[in-house]
Amino acid sequence: MKHYMDWGMKNRLAQLIQADGKALFLPIDHGYFQGPTRMLEKPGETIKPLWQYADALMMTRGVLRNCIDPAISKPVIMRVSGAATVVGEDLANENLVTSIEEIIRLNASAVSMSVFVGSKYEHQSLSNLAKLVDECEDYGIPVMAVTAVGRELEKREARYLALCCRVAAEIGARVVKTYYCAENFEKVVDGCPVPVVIAGGPKTETQREVFDFVYDGMQKGAIGVNLGRNIWQTEHPVAAIRAIRAIIHDDYTAEEAQGLFEQVKAGKA
Repeated sequence: MKHYMDWGMKNRLAQLIQADGKALFLPIDHGYFQGPTRMLEKPGETIKPLWQYADALMMTRGVLRNCIDPAISKPVIMRVSGAATVVGEDLANENLVTSIEEIIRLNASAVSMSVFVGSKYEHQSLSNLAKLVDECEDYGIPVMAVTAVGRELEKREARYLALCCRVAAEIGARVVKTYYCAENFEKVVDGCPVPVVIAGGPKTETQREVFDFVYDGMQKGAIGVNLGRNIWQTEHPVAAIRAIRAIIHDDYTAEEAQGLFEQVKAGKA
């Protein structure tokens, strides 16, 4: 079987990464390990005012089947790793929890899974990534690897993130989602041969901090973001997503995004 970038793969990637080469993914997959996360108790309600501003939505099959109107014409990135929770022994002890048949049946444009580099379960999660890539490439479905660090936030420095992203790309991920780090983030992106999107991480104190790190990450080569809590856990989710979208697709600075945020918040835009 001849493996090259076939039409299906190109078409699905084009649905996710827009014509300008940029992307805003909105994840609502947090329940798969956190349970009914604050503001995500009813995922269908949470995304109602937001989904139109996202380029793709990321979620598990359970939420997709039960909470999302099939008439919504947004590509779905299906979260297919899981089987570990915040109350369990180790979040890194994940497995693949969704079959390739189910991925196709639910018409996912891409799939995502976490890899836990440097953890006790590194080998397991990277082997799972290889298996997922093998299965998905047969059907032209892109895999996004999520470089997870669990609770150990201090690990989020450039050398570690660069290692994780490169390894995920080497195994065959078509896109990598990773954390932003203030120092040397460009090294993370430059060392990764596939597009990088920025994960949100914990909610920040102010909205401006989000605009700052999104802008800086884009300047340093990221193609976009995969932000959840920094959008739907905020007081003004629509203003937040519109301002972030403007940084990604309209080249707004963090300052300009803040201005747009204030306007939308005041009902003037």
